[in-house]
Amino acid sequence: MKMKKMGLALSVVLAAGTILGACGKSDKSESGSASEFTVGMVTDVGGVDDKSFNQSAWEGIQEFGKANNLEKGNKGYNYLQSASDADYATNLNTMVRQKFDLVYGIGFNLQKAITDIASKHKDTKFAIVDSVVEAPNVASITFKENEGSFLVGVAAGLTTKTNKVGFVGGVKGDLIGKFEAGFTAGVKAVNPKAQVDVQYAGSFAAADKGKAIAASMYGSGADIIYHASGATGNGVFSEAIDEKVQDPNREIWVIGVDKDQHDEGNGKTKDGKEFNVTLTSMVKRVDVAVNDLSQKTKDGKFPGGKIIEYGLDQNAIGIAPTKDNLKEDVIKKVEEYQQKIAKGEITVPTKP
Repeated sequence: MKMKKMGLALSVVLAAGTILGACGKSDKSESGSASEFTVGMVTDVGGVDDKSFNQSAWEGIQEFGKANNLEKGNKGYNYLQSASDADYATNLNTMVRQKFDLVYGIGFNLQKAITDIASKHKDTKFAIVDSVVEAPNVASITFKENEGSFLVGVAAGLTTKTNKVGFVGGVKGDLIGKFEAGFTAGVKAVNPKAQVDVQYAGSFAAADKGKAIAASMYGSGADIIYHASGATGNGVFSEAIDEKVQDPNREIWVIGVDKDQHDEGNGKTKDGKEFNVTLTSMVKRVDVAVNDLSQKTKDGKFPGGKIIEYGLDQNAIGIAPTKDNLKEDVIKKVEEYQQKIAKGEITVPTKP
């Protein structure tokens, strides 16, 4: 009788342990902290298909997800799109409620929202791209955009026939100032006589403004425009294509940004002849940075409170692999300057 009671008690204890263990396992699975790792991304206003900054970040997260056998959704990787700056906080809070382990804010415009929300949700890990948030649960990703912009500036300075080139920025500030400063320095390094016309659209999502500025620049004799303006740059490409259609013999170019934007320059003349107006692009591999930081975080190496800068050394900054419209001597000169920057022989300015 006594042995039966002991056996019954032991069974109850074991059953209770199994139930508790199952509960504990279920909780961890839902939060993504044990067998799963979840990563979420909140876009800036350009949208996830902006063919530029947001899209590159999303491609990096998708690559990370596939490499780690994660599925798109709340238990793997996902994104929320911001239609306006009013959506930043809402989208970030949604990601927190959905218990994503790592939440990205894509773009310096999300700095304030991440600063506020990270201070209220200290158990959630955040990362911001292109800005710095000083908090132990936030990693700040920055790039050496000035160096890549210098290289495409070299290409522009050696290619221009009119000695007039343009720079179209999105929102004026320290970040886009790095693009402007590097580009201008690169142009002047190889072509001191060239003039650089600088204009800002005041938005990263205003293709109409980009088109209007480009029309003004091309109308004033510029034959190359470098844009650092997100989806606003779609208007720059559109205007260049329209100008080429009107005058197929005119040499007119756009330099893309963030991604290899070669395909954005595809057009056809009135008689159906194909052409391309993308001279090259300054590739800012947001995908490389996001993929790298996601993997580090999953591996328990989240660099909270630190600034991680990606540049030429990590192959996160450079010139686009598509070089169809660049002459061989220009490509060689760009490579020479890239080596000089890497060796520290040239210090590229960060401010205009």
